[in-house]
Amino acid sequence: DTDLVLKALENAVKNRTITGDLIIHTDLGSQYTSDDYNQRLTELHIRHSYSRKGCPYDNAPMESFHASLEKECVYPVPVFEDYETAAAVLF
Repeated sequence: DTDLVLKALENAVKNRTITGDLIIHTDLGSQYTSDDYNQRLTELHIRHSYSRKGCPYDNAPMESFHASLEKECVYPVPVFEDYETAAAVLF
């Protein structure tokens, strides 16, 4: 829902330096097209890019990356011991 993606956005910007050229790419889900989400992006000076309706290929590179990441780093370890261990494996 919108609250979840707003929390994720806040966590992301809290831990990073935002440049004037930042673009976030999402699908057309209602949480990403909501007024609250887009207002927050405007406040943060983040440009919003959307996948085209009915075109899953717009996001294919990220989907492929996430699939590889899961297969190589996540599935082999059923449960990470703690956040630090997960971060070390993933990053």
